[in-house]
Amino acid sequence: MNYDEFIASKKTKLKQSGFEPETLNNHLFPFQKYCVTKALKAGRYAIFSDCGTGKTIMQLEWAHQVAIHTRKPVLILCPLAVSGQTINEGAKFGIEVERWSKGNEAQSTLNHLPMIMIANYEKLENISTEIFSGIVLDESSILKNFTGKYKNLIIDLFAATPYKLACTATPAPNDPMELGNHTEFLNVMSRNEMLAMYFV
Repeated sequence: MNYDEFIASKKTKLKQSGFEPETLNNHLFPFQKYCVTKALKAGRYAIFSDCGTGKTIMQLEWAHQVAIHTRKPVLILCPLAVSGQTINEGAKFGIEVERWSKGNEAQSTLNHLPMIMIANYEKLENISTEIFSGIVLDESSILKNFTGKYKNLIIDLFAATPYKLACTATPAPNDPMELGNHTEFLNVMSRNEMLAMYFV
């Protein structure tokens, strides 16, 4: 193996997983439809959108489309106080969201039902992440701490998940560490690669 081949072997290979949605939820505003369509086409995407712009409906519709497309469940991870609100928002827009439990996790694997499950970050260690075709990080700023327990756990457990969506209103554009953690979560490049490019 020559040096160029060695360097090429270290490069993160981005596998395309996106698809074109046929129809989207009619409750979406045009700019929200644009964001959801772009995220679905990319397969792995980040929506950095300000407070009040409807990130919840965007991530719910993204998860709904991925579940239908893959015929496998999608998981939304969120802070503890947000899960009930997200379930209620889903009901309002005609998207069913179930709170994750061992029981409905087992049911989804048996029946291959396209469903959306939601859990708070603290439950992550108890979840069989391999059954999910997609993962949504609500308040993905949890990735901010580059040595954090949950950041490392999220990146490791969902490394092979084909569909990923990170949503936050605070992407901290002046914090290259946090942006680097997002690139690593989304399989674009490792945090170290991103930081090297940023500083060069």
